[in-house]
Amino acid sequence: MKRIQAKIKTSFGEVVIEGETPQEILDILQSVPDKFVENLSDFVSNRLVQSGAQLKGIVEPTTEGPVIVTRENLTHYEAVGLVLYASTERKNTASQVQKLLENSGIKSMVPARLNEMTKRGQVFKPDPSKPEFKLTIQGEKWVEDEVLTKIRGKMS
Repeated sequence: MKRIQAKIKTSFGEVVIEGETPQEILDILQSVPDKFVENLSDFVSNRLVQSGAQLKGIVEPTTEGPVIVTRENLTHYEAVGLVLYASTERKNTASQVQKLLENSGIKSMVPARLNEMTKRGQVFKPDPSKPEFKLTIQGEKWVEDEVLTKIRGKMS
């Protein structure tokens, strides 16, 4: 018997679900846990970041956290976005981002930039009682599709 496939495009590639009947595919999709694609995306992104392949020559890990090493001109928003993107779980505190940007040779009013990036939907506070900011999925896509693409285009 022929098998049918449902291909679901995601930010990191495609997820393919196969079954023998349309009902089988629907049953499989209904059994997928909440936030499956988001968790899978985080897993894939973290593996790429840990390998350093995606950020080589742009951001380097240090004992204090990610430091921007590219000499390309970045806006303060792009710099903040890159530091968050390269941070563990894509999140960090405003004071730590400020310190990492200073270590990168960039002076910025980080709390103000984070406030504006929150209004743009690029970052959010996962726990309002904690001082951490995290990139939203939209923020991650902005860093990947615009910021990194711009830097790589100028580097080549």
